[in-house]
Amino acid sequence: MELVNLVAANIGFVGTHFAMSHPLRAGIVSAIGETGFQIAYSLVSFLMLAWVYFAFTAAPAGDLPGSGNIGWAIATALTLPAMVLLVGSLFGNPALPTPMAKDQARAEPRGVFKITRHPMMWGVGLWALSHIVIHVSWRTTITAFAMGILALAGSRLQDRKKQALMGEAWAEWESKTSYWPRWGAMLQAGTFAWATGLLLFFLLTWLHIPVGGIEAGLWRWF
Repeated sequence: MELVNLVAANIGFVGTHFAMSHPLRAGIVSAIGETGFQIAYSLVSFLMLAWVYFAFTAAPAGDLPGSGNIGWAIATALTLPAMVLLVGSLFGNPALPTPMAKDQARAEPRGVFKITRHPMMWGVGLWALSHIVIHVSWRTTITAFAMGILALAGSRLQDRKKQALMGEAWAEWESKTSYWPRWGAMLQAGTFAWATGLLLFFLLTWLHIPVGGIEAGLWRWF
């Protein structure tokens, strides 16, 4: 029953994100305004995430055999670029709801945007894949899979939404960038993204020890 509850929680979390961000957004904004929509969206997201959290903690831990050191090595290799993409996505990102979004979309891609126009989403996707690869529990696999779907399918839907909201500016951004990551351009992410991503990588993998009781990242070997 715990896993059924967890599956339902993740479906609820992902489903409400998709529904409120896309087919229901215009109607809700029309009814309660943009500010009201943001409040409602945040409240629903918080409640759904809380459901996921409590369902996750109630589900069994360590009920899968794991993929051993090979799996952990792959997961570690996936997590580092995920952190670099996440950090780099916070600056100059026209997908974020800011007044500069159209100007940013018309500018030349820099840093992580030379890799993909959805660095934040792909960062979450790589993080999710890293947790699926270690094969340590059904609760981790189910939740990571849901987060991966939310990120990677959500970024495709985000393209459609931005096309409608930003018109030619987003079309220009799409013409200069790629949905699929150009992994050969990772070194062009920039010094700041790499330095901060490395710091975040070491910090979050270290936190796995006191928070989750699991040695993750390079801490498993050093």
